Amino acid sequence: MYTLAVCAEMVYRDLPIEERARRIHEAGFQVEIWDWTRHDLSALAQTPAEFSSMTGYIRGTLTDPDGAAELLRTAEESIKAAEHLGCPRLNLHGTGLDSEGLPVVPVTGEATGDMWITAHRTLTRLAELGESAGVTFTLENLNTAVDHPGVPFARAADTYALVAAVDRPGLRMNLDLYHAQIGEGNLIELIRRAHGAGLIGEIQVADVPGRCEPGTGEINYPAVARALTDLGYDGTVALEAWPSGDSHTAMERFRAAFTL
Repeated sequence: MYTLAVCAEMVYRDLPIEERARRIHEAGFQVEIWDWTRHDLSALAQTPAEFSSMTGYIRGTLTDPDGAAELLRTAEESIKAAEHLGCPRLNLHGTGLDSEGLPVVPVTGEATGDMWITAHRTLTRLAELGESAGVTFTLENLNTAVDHPGVPFARAADTYALVAAVDRPGLRMNLDLYHAQIGEGNLIELIRRAHGAGLIGEIQVADVPGRCEPGTGEINYPAVARALTDLGYDGTVALEAWPSGDSHTAMERFRAAFTL
């Protein structure tokens, strides 16, 4: 059976991040965080929380050699931070995102062949780093229509292609179903394909529209949960959503959607 986690960046936002982690843990979930440089890692490590994922770089991009070198350098720093928290997965995007979720280095139109080659080489090196350190890097799909315009390699089809091409255990997909619904749809077939290829490192969820918890929008998450169970998926499903009301209720709705 899969494990449930909650992103601490999006719930209990009036509380310090350490208290958010404690409350998420007390509710029976693992904890995810974003940019670890904004947090006191020692304070987080002193909580009883089990951390499942965090951002795996500080700066950089997959599209050009200089940006790739910076991404690799800061990924090494992120590995050390993950070791401090005992966090097994480090999340990646096609390029760094600013505080509004916009790409620091946007791409207009489709990524070029050279960009794909640079991304493949960089992700291969990241997979090697992850394998040496005992962590897994996950490449997250994003949507460009609503939240992240200009991000390269944003579609689930792109992240699938890159992870499959690298084909190393140190790199997997972070399959975000909120972003995939906006960008591509056909979620259950997407899950089946990625799971069948052994490429899923984690699944993230929120409903559409609004990016709130399951049950607030158009995605049939109980059907998704049944599909995951039928496939034998035993990884992590993480709530990365803004609560439509209070945080506790949002987490319980998430639990209910994924409890068969």
